Amino acid sequence: MFRSRRAALVRRLWRQRCAAAGPEDGPGALKPAAHALFKKLKDEELELLAQAVESRGACESGCVWAPRGESRGGPKQALPPQVLLCRLYRWPDLRQPHELKHLCYCAGGRGGCGDAAALCCNPHHFSRLAVPETPPPPYSKVSCGPSWPGEPPFPGTQLLEFSYDGGHWRDTSLSRSTPKDGCWCELAYWEHRTRVGRLYAVHEAAVNVFCELPRGSGFCLGQLPAAHRSRAVRRARGKIGRGLLLSREPGGVWAYNRSEHPIFVSSPTLGPPGARGLPVLKVLPGYSAKVFDFERVGGAGGRRLPGEGPCDPHSVRISFAKGWGPCYSRQFITSCPCWLEVLLNRPR
Repeated sequence: MFRSRRAALVRRLWRQRCAAAGPEDGPGALKPAAHALFKKLKDEELELLAQAVESRGACESGCVWAPRGESRGGPKQALPPQVLLCRLYRWPDLRQPHELKHLCYCAGGRGGCGDAAALCCNPHHFSRLAVPETPPPPYSKVSCGPSWPGEPPFPGTQLLEFSYDGGHWRDTSLSRSTPKDGCWCELAYWEHRTRVGRLYAVHEAAVNVFCELPRGSGFCLGQLPAAHRSRAVRRARGKIGRGLLLSREPGGVWAYNRSEHPIFVSSPTLGPPGARGLPVLKVLPGYSAKVFDFERVGGAGGRRLPGEGPCDPHSVRISFAKGWGPCYSRQFITSCPCWLEVLLNRPR
């Protein structure tokens, strides 16, 4: 019975492997190394690994501890356990460990095992690091920027609601409340130029932002009011799915894309100092990016972005599925159907 249970777990795991483009680097080439690693894992760890890969990371699972060192399946195959399993179940083109980052809830990233000879190899405890890409050529479509006179000030710390009066936008909101009780940021969800729902205060070190997440907790966008949504907004909301994981870590704030579609991120610390505009970084599914760097943050004063008005230097903007900027038909974040504003608590 003992052997049959392990064999059944291994069969379950092998059925979940990724498809790969070529036979040389395909799952079959990794089979000897994978089976050698499976033999070193305890039954409980095999069960955890099977649950993680079958749910594709939808449900948070525990660490899978493997002996530290290389898993060898032949003279040409030498891969660390985490790279081997990430290639097998998530990214067939992965090559090196430095392309990976531990997610904030992985004990292996915090040295939590207590055993220097073991490391976590749960493939859903890792993300790939996003890097700036070469921008696509500009679209031939006409810009879908503001169609009314007087583009409203960009939403920020003090500006949340606006009214149009005699050719000018007027702030009609109260000042944002000061974060209390350890709140390190507040989240505002927007659909085009309209904020939906109240600000969501974040006290824990990490928060999930999602529409659909089994047994999940965090900021659920699916529970916000649904009146008068355009077709474009409904279509974009359908792509949010598991959304993203936002975490405050030493040195900055990270965003991990848990959805099946790209997210687009912009913040004052992503671009070079003194840049006229802010760059927009595309973060693919399964990738993560340091979206705010505490060491690079500017002074307390704001800055103006062309066509968008004032921008809070302690904020991050994230659009779901749709990009914006000079290389897109949407020139401004307010043209994106669904987007998130992260208002960071300024250090005292």
